[in-house]
Amino acid sequence: MKIIRSKSFTATRAWGALDIANMSGITTRLHWTDQPYKWHVNDGEEVFAVLDGRVEMRYREDGVEQSVVLETGDVFYASVGTEHVAHPIGAARILVVEAQGSV
Repeated sequence: MKIIRSKSFTATRAWGALDIANMSGITTRLHWTDQPYKWHVNDGEEVFAVLDGRVEMRYREDGVEQSVVLETGDVFYASVGTEHVAHPIGAARILVVEAQGSV
């Protein structure tokens, strides 16, 4: 059993993570960041939940860049092949659920 107080979690570097669980190859990680990630496509599906802060999520649909601001409590689902990049607006804490070893 674990209880994690996400609002108190910080990392020593942007996108530093706390591994919470690995359930049959699906990982759940808590990330802290104040810097953008990089454009990427995951090896599988991804669930990205903003637990604290705000994040501008940029993604491409049919080669056209789109953008949405995710507020605390919002969830972004990236299906297989969704190219995307997260840009936090200040510091943010994000729960990510994805296949183990995914980008």
